[in-house]
Amino acid sequence: MKTRIEKDSMGPLEVPENALYGAQTQRAINNFPISGESMPESFIKALIQLKAAAAKANLELECITPEIAGAIENACGELLEDPKLMEHFPVDVYQTGSGTSSNMNANEVIATIASRASNEKIGPNDHVNFGQSSNDIIPSAIHASASIELAKRLLPAVEHLKTTITLKGESLKEFTKTGRTHLMDAMPVRMDQTFHGWAAQLQDNIDNLKFALTKTTKLAQGGTAVGTGINAHPDFSRLVAQELSKITSVEFQPGDNFFALIGSQDTIVALSGALKATAVTYMKIANDLRWMNSGPLAGLGEITLEALQPGSSIMPGKVNPVIPEATAMVAAQVIGNDAAITIGGQSGNFELNVMLPMIASNVLNSIKLLTNSAHLLANKAIDTLEVNPDKLNEALDRNPILVTALNPIIGYEKAAEIAKKAYKEGRPIIDVAADETDLSREELAQHLNPAKLTQGGL
Repeated sequence: MKTRIEKDSMGPLEVPENALYGAQTQRAINNFPISGESMPESFIKALIQLKAAAAKANLELECITPEIAGAIENACGELLEDPKLMEHFPVDVYQTGSGTSSNMNANEVIATIASRASNEKIGPNDHVNFGQSSNDIIPSAIHASASIELAKRLLPAVEHLKTTITLKGESLKEFTKTGRTHLMDAMPVRMDQTFHGWAAQLQDNIDNLKFALTKTTKLAQGGTAVGTGINAHPDFSRLVAQELSKITSVEFQPGDNFFALIGSQDTIVALSGALKATAVTYMKIANDLRWMNSGPLAGLGEITLEALQPGSSIMPGKVNPVIPEATAMVAAQVIGNDAAITIGGQSGNFELNVMLPMIASNVLNSIKLLTNSAHLLANKAIDTLEVNPDKLNEALDRNPILVTALNPIIGYEKAAEIAKKAYKEGRPIIDVAADETDLSREELAQHLNPAKLTQGGL
């Protein structure tokens, strides 16, 4: 590979000849050959957008010249449009805990592009990074990228899943099925009641995520190295938030306390908790679908999910519930990500958290996984499933638990006796109740009507 010599405060270093980055990025590449995973693209884009916002703010504050500010803005725009963007940002996730390597990677790349288009030499530190520290712009990029992904991708995806479930439930309200507690037969429920329960869970998740968004839109930008704002204009934080809002169409504002936002990652830990709760809801829905679809002969067979691919390399004709399975794995990964983020959040030592890149990578991974799986679960499982009414009715007709409806009339002990006899003899509950009580079959049919029993009351 052809190389060129670049210099930083530690001396000269060989860098690939055509690379847009400089010595500090190359040192990070050399120092951290750990995972081979770069920072998420959504994080890099937010970081570049912050650099553009900072250039606009510094121009207004007369901290850099119009030519330098314009060159930086144009360089950021060029990068954001580059289909090979991530080739310029190779630094491993597992790097210095402040994310300084990623910040300098962005500064160097932007400075290189800006300098080529300018009559002046634009410096990564003196110009692109003016008024900033890695310690405030990396936490700001975490908040910014999480906010953008929440507002533009995850929340619409969960809303779509909730709407799909609600509409599907409405279309299935004529069907009654055996309810199950402890995986054992229980009182009947309507299909729409099951679906609306899932939708209500998702609405709670949406509410929690929206609340988290009110916190992640507050930025550490302006706190610089330790939260005091040294080397940044007093109006810099306000202007950066204002400019970033224009660039992204997401409303940002300066944080209430820079020391808290730089020294901790409590806001992202809380967001991750909301993402974990959403994952738990996904897991519940996915597993319910898997059980309801099980069979088709030896399982419940209450629904049939869309057949998407062969299910076995050895058993012809087998079809598996692949979308719910994939969703369950997503949920497991998000729960694991939350554990890592929680530990990362504990690493706020004095004036700086030192697990920022890992926290950023995990929270954005969780958002991405939950977003994509929401669309798949909605479009390829919920929307296309079909109900098997024969299976539903077969189970309902043989369910001795329906005798619960007779408790107010004949008492719990007598009802339990009838249920046990029905189980033992394998007879419909109405036949045994007709033998064991003075109630007519007409009265029993009215009391034991599964659809009526889904309405509650005495």
